[in-house]
Amino acid sequence: MELSLEPEANFDQVLDARGLNCPLPILRCKKGLAEISGGQVLKVLTTDSGSVKDFQAFCKQTGHELLSLEQGEKEYVFFIRKHA
Repeated sequence: MELSLEPEANFDQVLDARGLNCPLPILRCKKGLAEISGGQVLKVLTTDSGSVKDFQAFCKQTGHELLSLEQGEKEYVFFIRKHA
């Protein structure tokens, strides 16, 4: 599954949550988003297959924008824009 709304090459901070299981990737993402300004983009790396649905729901509930989701063999990459 790949969701891509705009080029994902531009991001402001990277969060490596690989090897962590639910709910830790979301909790780390919340912390990462708190450290950046509105409109900036957080790149999140995970290996938890449940993170796809988790991040989609998280963004919908919090108002952050899921710009892109890339799914590799063992890794998921999310680009999330913090709401203003």
